[in-house]
Amino acid sequence: MNIKIINKSNHELPSYETEASAGMDLRANLSEARVLKPLERSIVGTGLFLELPVGYEAQVRPRSGLAAKKGITVLNAPGTIDADYRGEIGVILVNLSNEEFTISNGERIAQLVIAKHERAEWIKVEELTETSRGEGGFGSTGTK
Repeated sequence: MNIKIINKSNHELPSYETEASAGMDLRANLSEARVLKPLERSIVGTGLFLELPVGYEAQVRPRSGLAAKKGITVLNAPGTIDADYRGEIGVILVNLSNEEFTISNGERIAQLVIAKHERAEWIKVEELTETSRGEGGFGSTGTK
C-alpha cells in the first residue's frame, strides 16, 4: 500500500523494524528537549503529514518499552488519524511515573499502525438477539 507523506522533520520516515512488525516508530520533532513532569501531558509534534486512502486510519499507539521502563504512554491510545485529516501528526504523551522524563528531538515516542476500517449504518430495532452472556459486562465473564 502506498501512502502520501510530507516530512517536515529532520528525521527519516517511519519504517517497520522487522518483517512482521505492525507498527512504525514515530519520532519527536522538537527544536529543544522537553521535560514531562510526573502526571504531566504534552502534545509532541512529529513533523509528519499524511494522506490516507478513504477506508483506512492511522492509529497512534504507545511504545511498550517506553511505557514499561519509563512510565511514558500515549494518553488517548490508540489515537486515530482519519483519512481526511491533513494536519501534523501529534502524539499526546503522559508521564505516569514518579520521575521527570526528558523528551529529546528524534526520540522514538510512539508507534503508528495503518488499519482498514468499516463504516457502520445503524438499524433501529426494538430488541436484540439473546446470547448466553446477555447484559453481563465489566468482568462478568470471570477474572482470575
